[in-house]
Amino acid sequence: MTSVPVTIGMPRIGAPQSPDFSGESGPLRDTHGRIHRDLRVSLTDRCSLRCTYCMPEQGNEWLARQSILDLDEIERVARVAAAAGVTTFRLTGGEPLLRKDIVEVVRRLAVIKSPAGPVQIAMTTNGIRLGEYLPDLIAAGLSRVNISIDTIRRERFHELTRRDRLDDVLEGIAAAAASDLRPLKLNAVAMRGVNDDELVDLVEFAISQNAQLRFIEQMPLDAGHTWDRTQMVTRDEILAALSERWQLAAVPGRGGAPAERWTLDGGPHTVGVIASVTAPFCGDCDRLRLTADGQLRNCLFSTTEYDLMPVLRASSTGDVKDIDAGIDRMLRSCVHGKLPGHAINDPGFLQPARGMNAIGG
Repeated sequence: MTSVPVTIGMPRIGAPQSPDFSGESGPLRDTHGRIHRDLRVSLTDRCSLRCTYCMPEQGNEWLARQSILDLDEIERVARVAAAAGVTTFRLTGGEPLLRKDIVEVVRRLAVIKSPAGPVQIAMTTNGIRLGEYLPDLIAAGLSRVNISIDTIRRERFHELTRRDRLDDVLEGIAAAAASDLRPLKLNAVAMRGVNDDELVDLVEFAISQNAQLRFIEQMPLDAGHTWDRTQMVTRDEILAALSERWQLAAVPGRGGAPAERWTLDGGPHTVGVIASVTAPFCGDCDRLRLTADGQLRNCLFSTTEYDLMPVLRASSTGDVKDIDAGIDRMLRSCVHGKLPGHAINDPGFLQPARGMNAIGG
C-alpha cells in the first residue's frame, strides 16, 4: 500500500472565486437560504473493512500522514465553525476508531460552545473496537453513535467486507445498546442481489438492540467508480418489502435530517430510509464536510473542495486571530458556493474523484 499527500485527480481550491467575507458574521447561510449547523469531520481515510461497494481490497492510495489534520487543527476549525453557528460535529472516516487520539478528539470538541449552547458530538463507525473505546468516549462527551452493518449473516458479512469481523461489530453494537447513548442508529446500504433478502431481518435485529435501522440507497461514491443504478435498491422497494411485515406510518417533522422515518405497527419502533438518489433532500441540507486532509466540501457529491491547509499551516507562529479569520472566510466561501442540489439524476452528473472513505460519511 502506498501513501500520497492528496487524492490524485481531485481539484483543489485555495482561493475560490466568491465575495470577500472578511468581517462577515452570523450563521452560515447559503445563497438558497439554508443555514448550516452540522459539520462532518473525517479523521482518517483508512478503514478496518474493505466493503465491496466502497473500496478495493488492495491497492488503495492512502493519504500521507503529514497530510492529515492534527488534533490542534481539528479543534481550531471546530471552534471557528461553532462560533459561526455549527451545533453538531459528526466524526467519520474511513473508520474514526483507527485514530489513536480519538478519545482526545471527542474531549476537545465536546467542551466547545456555539451561540446556541454546547455542541453535540456524534460518530459514525463500523463498530469494530467500539466496545473497547465506548466508556472513554462517553466520559469524554460523545453524544450519539451510528453503527454501520449491512448484514447479520456471517458468511455474507465476510464476503461483503472481505474481513471476518462480524463478532467484533456485534460486540460494538451490544456495548452501544447497553449504554445511555440514544438514539442508537444502525446504518445498512441496501444492495440488489446482496442483502435485499435481509431487510426485514435487519430491522428485527435493530429492534432487539433498541436501535433504529436506517437503510441507505447505494450512492455513486465507490472508489472504483463501478456504481450501477440498476443494482441500487430504491426507497420504494425498501418500503414495499417492509410493508409485507409491518404497517408503516410516516413520522412528520423531518426537518434537515437525511432519513425519512416510519413507525412500525404504530410504534414505538421506527425505521428510516436515506434516499439520496430517488428522493433527494437537498432543499433542507444543513451539512458541510471536512476531509481528513483539510478540505472543506459543501456537498457529499461535490467535485470542488476548499483547501484549509494554506490557512492552517501558513506559519507555525501565525497570529491566532488571523488564522481563525481565514478559517471563517473559507467556511463562508464554501457555503456560498453550495449548489441547490447534487444533480445525481442529471445526464451530466460527474461522480466525485474521491471515494466515500476519503470524503467522510
